[in-house]
Amino acid sequence: MLFGATGDLAKRKLLPGLLQLSHTGLLPHYHVVGTSLEELDDEEFRQVARAACDRFARRETFDRQWSHFAERLHYVPQSAGAAGLADKVAHTERLLGGSPQRLHYLSIPPSAANSVVRTLKDANLVDRARIILEKPFGVDLATARHLNATLHDTFTEEQVFRIDHFLGKEAAQNILAFRFANGLFEPIWNRNHIDHIQIDVPEELSVGAREGFYEATGAFRDMVVTHLFQVLAFVAMEPPTALEPSAISEEKNKVFRSLRPIDVTSVVRGQYKGYRDLPGVAPDSQTETFVALRCEIDNWRWAGVPFFLRTGKRMAEGARIISIAFREPPKSMFPAGSGVGAQGPDHLTFDLADASKLSLSFYGKRPGPGMVLDKLSLQFALEETGHELDVLEAYERLKHDAMSGDQTLFTTAEGIERLWEVSSPLLENPPPVELYEPGSWGPESMHDLIAPQQWRLPFERKWRRRPEM
Repeated sequence: MLFGATGDLAKRKLLPGLLQLSHTGLLPHYHVVGTSLEELDDEEFRQVARAACDRFARRETFDRQWSHFAERLHYVPQSAGAAGLADKVAHTERLLGGSPQRLHYLSIPPSAANSVVRTLKDANLVDRARIILEKPFGVDLATARHLNATLHDTFTEEQVFRIDHFLGKEAAQNILAFRFANGLFEPIWNRNHIDHIQIDVPEELSVGAREGFYEATGAFRDMVVTHLFQVLAFVAMEPPTALEPSAISEEKNKVFRSLRPIDVTSVVRGQYKGYRDLPGVAPDSQTETFVALRCEIDNWRWAGVPFFLRTGKRMAEGARIISIAFREPPKSMFPAGSGVGAQGPDHLTFDLADASKLSLSFYGKRPGPGMVLDKLSLQFALEETGHELDVLEAYERLKHDAMSGDQTLFTTAEGIERLWEVSSPLLENPPPVELYEPGSWGPESMHDLIAPQQWRLPFERKWRRRPEM
């Protein structure tokens, strides 16, 4: 069941993703029932879906492949109510036979979630079902608790999948493999060897036509609570007892329990110039389109290690990186002018973009007489494995995981409520926004936040490109 089936997310990601899962054989026996405000029939919905897949699918859509997919697409308008929805689902279930599992994907504004949940209950579509919700999961602790309570009146927590597409990326999951499968790095993944960690997600895009959503939400609610904190948990968690959903969720929640409440003096909020000129935006708006903050985890592994998070709209580049800065050793043995330490500490950098990459920087001796050091790096890219075509796009992976009942990459009610709890000091007493130029890296005061260290972006040394064959 796809609620919001004619919306932007459904067209860009969900329908093309379902087509791809079907084509790869990961979705062998299925039917899709779409519903939205538009008064469409099945054939008209298939035309909408075909146009979306032709435009947004990662691979060319062939007629034979499309025909197999299209005959499994159905539609019922929202005006049909719970009874019409129940009839359409009953029809598709008879086509499948037996008692198939149901997956309800709510590609709708969070404010509409309660009414959809009531509709599903009235339509008797809760049994054998799982439900996926898009972020944000509330806008503060009170609304998150209310939303969770409403969900739990109808669905059990095991049926609820709160989606974060950042965690569906291959590179984000590779953090777990990198940390826990390699004896070289796990022993140094702690406060004794790591100086600080940066999670940096600048975006070149503006808020676009989402100014109404952004005025009510802002960058912190939109990106930090629902994305960056989740990535932080993957970086900081302890080894789970098993590579299974409950064990991984428990370790993530331990990180969230150990997060200190945000210190508002360690937060920079910015707004790009021109945002207030958008329709529907107040001329004196204090909504942030940029946020940078320092947070700390008060546990044995990470005590004293700052985590610096940054994200914003209309910035100089679009990127998604995690950068681990290692503590620097004593350098008294090296002569003056050797260059040691001149380019900062050694870094391990994860690029979370779709073409995921990994870099480890270090100092090495420049060939020739004397002791002159340069900053060098070892780099790895996904394309070097020969498996880059096997990668599932984030929404494809997460839909498949939800169908399989795998909650590893999804957020729990406890986790999201704890994140809103530690965010309360900032939400209740936010510092004023500082204006920044579109195409810049944000307000200048962000440099004071991280001093004496520096932000890793923009990179001084670019990623190396694979040579053309």
